[in-house]
Order: sequence, then structure tokens, then C-alpha cells
Amino acid sequence: MDYEAVIGLEAHVALNTSSKMFCGCRVVDSTTAEPNRHVCPVCSGMPGALPSINKRAVDLGILVSLALNCKVETVSVFARKNYFYPDLPKGYQISQYEKPLATGGHIKIDSAQKVTKVRIRRVHLEEDTGKLIHINARENRKSASLIDLNRAGVPLLEIVSEPDMRSPLEAVSYAKELHSLLTYLDVNSGDMEKGVLRFEANVSVRIAGSKQLNARREIKNLNSFRALQRSIEYETNQQITAHKSNEIVLQQTLGWDESSGKTVFQRSKEHSHDYRYFPEPDLPPLKIHDEWKNAILSKMPELPHAKRRRFLSMGLTDYDARVLAAQRRIAEFFEQAVQSGANKNPPVLPKSIANWITTHLFSIINEVGESIDQINLPPEHLVDLIEFVLSGRTNANSAKLVLREMCNTGTEPEFIITKLGLEQTNDQATIIKVVDQVLGENPDQVAELLGGKDSIVNWLFGQVMQAMDGKSNPDLVLTTLQSAIKRASYTRDN
Repeated sequence: MDYEAVIGLEAHVALNTSSKMFCGCRVVDSTTAEPNRHVCPVCSGMPGALPSINKRAVDLGILVSLALNCKVETVSVFARKNYFYPDLPKGYQISQYEKPLATGGHIKIDSAQKVTKVRIRRVHLEEDTGKLIHINARENRKSASLIDLNRAGVPLLEIVSEPDMRSPLEAVSYAKELHSLLTYLDVNSGDMEKGVLRFEANVSVRIAGSKQLNARREIKNLNSFRALQRSIEYETNQQITAHKSNEIVLQQTLGWDESSGKTVFQRSKEHSHDYRYFPEPDLPPLKIHDEWKNAILSKMPELPHAKRRRFLSMGLTDYDARVLAAQRRIAEFFEQAVQSGANKNPPVLPKSIANWITTHLFSIINEVGESIDQINLPPEHLVDLIEFVLSGRTNANSAKLVLREMCNTGTEPEFIITKLGLEQTNDQATIIKVVDQVLGENPDQVAELLGGKDSIVNWLFGQVMQAMDGKSNPDLVLTTLQSAIKRASYTRDN
């Protein structure tokens, strides 16, 4: 009997605002800021303190909702979600429940050669909790848990999908598509390691083809795509084993232990009535009129899926289009380079530019650990370098060295080529002389080649290139080498 996973995801998105959701405290990086320095009576839950709504956070929530094809509700209501946790100073969280900001959207994802439409159930605004810091015991000191309230009250957007995903890979594809969209809109930095984007996976299993929804388990606070995939894989296998053994799967909230590769029990899964939701008495209903939505919609940038389609129309492969459209800064760099390439004579084609970005440039960026907008490389300089390679001014191997120096210094490629002496040798007489010299110095290898060992030609090619310090035209070297071999073969046979 075959089983299938039924997966829904909740995303908790920290919004890029300068102040918190319901007070004027500054939003800071909770991983580096001094603890409990950006806290006031409102976000620390002091009696009598009154919240007020951050309009910037609402603007960003509407923007995301529209990008997700959601219906932005005319009226939404903030509610108190009551539960106890040490880093929740008020004893409740201001969130939205019965009347959220938006409902009924969708995202389309590509996974395993098919397109899946993942529906969005709801998008709502809320505030983040504080942060617990656990200190392990050392020697005679006791263990302790410390509370940092710098994060308490930071604006969060919660995006809840329907359980439309059927595999861990689909869940990761959805998460990556959402990550890309959020960073395109500049509503979130996308830095999952810092906890500004966290996923929670609701996982159940059922007999393949069934429509039944069985008891689900929720895996909390997943802050990497790797953790998301591994935790769903593990939990799916656990539940399938339980079903095959006729064991009851209890509805639970779980954590993920990356080191052991296992989910761990945290508590029994709560239901909505456990939180005793009721409208926040200190905040009025949030009313969103059409003029407000239209003003935000007019500022919507081109989104990743639209860029992918346009990049495909330029002659790029599906892989290149996806990689280049995944991050807004990379997509903008590529587009500027394409515009520069179109002005060359002959034009530098988008496919050539894409190849250089996705291979050589990405390799450098990964080594130095910086983003594409932090390296010293204007897009037009990259196009100039590609043009020099295509025209034979320098070869591809030398150009890789030039590119690295360009990224380090911001210098134009022509200056670096001249300075490092990386001009390509195209002189036919010089190349013929070196080829003849290499063949004369390696009679045994030439004999093996003429005897039918064709792979020797690659070795001889390398010897010629090495003798010319890698500065010769590879195509010209190969043509010259092949002609010399034919002559040697003719001489031997006659």
C-alpha cells in the first residue's frame, strides 16, 4: 500500500520596518544588539501601555498579499492570542484570526517536471515574541535561560498555505519561491540564519489517492531549506511507519534537532480555542480602501516568475533563467549587462553573459561570501571582458584571471589585460613554431597518437598551451596541431 504526504507550510516573515509593530521602538538585529536596549512599556507589556498600528508594516503586508494573488480584505481585525511563554511579556500576542489581512491567494511552483498551484489560505499581521537564550551549566554554575526583549513586538507577516504539497521537494520549492518573492519586494532580508524568515511545516500522511486529512504534526521554527526538507522527510517516514503498524498518530507540536536528524516532541498540538482569541480592545478595526491598495500596487516590481519568462525569451535555458531570476540584485545585474551587450558590434548575446555570471562570477562571489552588489564589478565591465574573449583579444582561461582582478579592484578589463600581459597570441607563425617544437620533443607520444591512441592529442594540446604560457588562441592552436599531426601521419604512411 502506497502512502503520500500532505504538507502545508506557515511562514513567519519579519518585515523590513524601522520601528516595531505597535510601538516606536527601533527594530535591531537581535543577534548582535545589546540585549533589552530597545524596549518600551508597550512591547514589554507594562500595564496601561497602549499600542498603535505601524502603517509601514500594513503597507508591506498589503504588498505581499497582492503579489500572492490574495484578496485584501476591506476590514481586518487585530486579536489577542492568549498563551503563556517566558519570552511573551504580555501573556498574549497581538495577532489576527477571524478577520485576517488577506485570504485566498496562490503561488505556482515547478517541481519534478510539473507545475503545482499551492493555495494561500490567509495572510495576517502580528508581533514577534522575545528571544530566549539558554546557558548550559559549567563547573559549579547552574544552567539558566535569559530573555532578550529587543525582538518582542517586531512586525511579522504570517503566510499560511493550504496543505497542497505532496513531497519535501515540493515544500522546499514553495519555500524558495516565497523567499525569492519576499526579497524581490524588499519586505524581508531573506537571512534565514538570523531568524527573520522561519517556516513551520504541518505534516500528515494518507493512502495515496485518498482525500482524507489525518492527524497532522507541526514542526516549528525551521530556519533553513535543508532543515525544512530533512525534517519533513523524517516526519513523513515516521508517520508512514506508524500507519503500517496500525499505531495512532497523535496531533503534536515538534521541534527539529539538526544534529541528530530527528524531530523531538515539544507539546500536544493546540487548537484555536486553546488561545481564547478575542478582538484587541485597544486597537480599532483596520480599514483598507481601494485607493490605498492601488497606490501600493502601482509600485509593484516585476516578480520572479515574470522575469523567468522574459529571460527564457532571450534564449536562456530554464536553469539559467531560474538562477538569474532567483535574486533581484542578480537579475538587475544581468539585465544591465544585456543592455550593454546589445550596444556592442557585434552584440554580446544574453546567453554568453548568462554563462559567465552563473559559472565564473558566481564562483568568485561564493568564495568571498559577498552578494553581487558588493563586488567591484560594473555590468558593462563584464560585457567588455566577454567581448575581448569573443574577439580573440584574450582567451577564456586568461579572462578568468582578469575577472577575479576586476572584482578585487573595480578596474576595467583592458587595463588589467595589458598590465598582466594576458594578450592572446594569434600569430600563426609563432604557433606553428611552438607546435613543431612540442611534437619534436615528444616522439614517443606522437608515435602512440599515430598508432591510434587519439586521447594523446589532448595532452599535446596542453603542452603547447603551457609552452605559450596559456596566452595563445586555443582554437588556432588546436587547428594548427591537428594539421601538423595529419602531416606527420602522411609522412609516416608514405
